[in-house]
Amino acid sequence: MLTSKPGLAIIPNERSVCLEQKAMPRTKREARSQASISRILDTALELFSSQGFGATSMRQIAQGSGISVGNLYHHFASKETIFKRLIDDYWSLLRDPEHPLTQLFMRAAFPDDLEEMAELIESVVEENAAYILLFYVDVIEFRGEHIRAFYEGMAEEFSRVYGPHLERRQRAGEFGEVDPLVAVMVATRWFFYFFTVEKCFGTPMHFGMDPKSATREFIRLLQYGLKPRPSQEGPQAPPLTQ
Repeated sequence: MLTSKPGLAIIPNERSVCLEQKAMPRTKREARSQASISRILDTALELFSSQGFGATSMRQIAQGSGISVGNLYHHFASKETIFKRLIDDYWSLLRDPEHPLTQLFMRAAFPDDLEEMAELIESVVEENAAYILLFYVDVIEFRGEHIRAFYEGMAEEFSRVYGPHLERRQRAGEFGEVDPLVAVMVATRWFFYFFTVEKCFGTPMHFGMDPKSATREFIRLLQYGLKPRPSQEGPQAPPLTQ
């Protein structure tokens, strides 16, 4: 679900009516150009995520896209430009205000929405496994150059979205002596990590249990903690059910 781009709009006037026949081929060329770019990105995503950046050549991308190498360079100045575009497209997906996961974050109902968060992140990972594998390619071949900025700004973004809500609830005594902002970041990263191992690395049951049981146990741990606190009043963890 990438960010939309404004389409071509021609407002009729004396000059545009006279140039209408000339404008149509240009619009068709733009459509063909966009189609070529889409094929390039799809091909590059498959190649980069399966064999890495260094092992992928511009010639391979061109051949897989059904275009010439010269035409490929017309659209993208370099192979790294394509790689960066793919990373940026994935960030655009995660920041799309219409995306269900973004909407969940904006509601800031943590931790009452942990089950829904897990389901949505599982869907994101499953639908975008190739993009997520690019992160590992970036770490290995670029030392995280293209993904560093996202993680550097993660705490600030979570604080902006969740901070006021969590502070208000903590003042009301809804949380214990923990930082709920850290908790929501840990939960988000854990779900992404867990489902990446399951979906991208092809390692199901790596916690020794099915995904639903694993996420349920993580949620219990996050909500109720590990050590018993008999002196504290509050909800107790429900008994574990298989």
